[in-house]
Amino acid sequence: MISEREAMDYLDDAGCAPNVIRHCVVVSQTAVEIAQQLIEDGKKVDLDRVKIGALLHDIGRAHTHGIDHAVEGTRIAIQLGLDQDLVSIIKKHIGAGISRDEAKDLGLPDDDYIPHTIEEKIVAHADNLVRGKIRVPLDQNLRRMREKNVAKPIIDKIQKLADEIGVY
Repeated sequence: MISEREAMDYLDDAGCAPNVIRHCVVVSQTAVEIAQQLIEDGKKVDLDRVKIGALLHDIGRAHTHGIDHAVEGTRIAIQLGLDQDLVSIIKKHIGAGISRDEAKDLGLPDDDYIPHTIEEKIVAHADNLVRGKIRVPLDQNLRRMREKNVAKPIIDKIQKLADEIGVY
């Protein structure tokens, strides 16, 4: 597992803007808090994987801010030689996951972008709780999405993931 410093260097070296790096730090802090609560509740969670995966989740924003930033981040992570678990967190953090069919509709490569491991789910959930560098309550984020006319199935999927994790 790489260190926090190495992860920060990777973000910087990839060309991530300072605001993206700040966002990644807050998502990592949020993800670690969620993971610690789950660990206290008796769940088995790899805390280091959560911390580093969350730090790197938006590395693809060095090159694009579209939905494909997860695909670009995956490419960068593979080039860096990161372990498959970190690559998977980066690939599957968008929203509350994207199915193969949804990926096709969005023009993403044919793949499954649904978080399956607890670490993947925690990072995706934490990312849904952070807007920019500010942690926001889930209900506020969902209300904002409704105001922006985000499709109900996407909002429902985010709520379902939050309910599964159970830590807000």
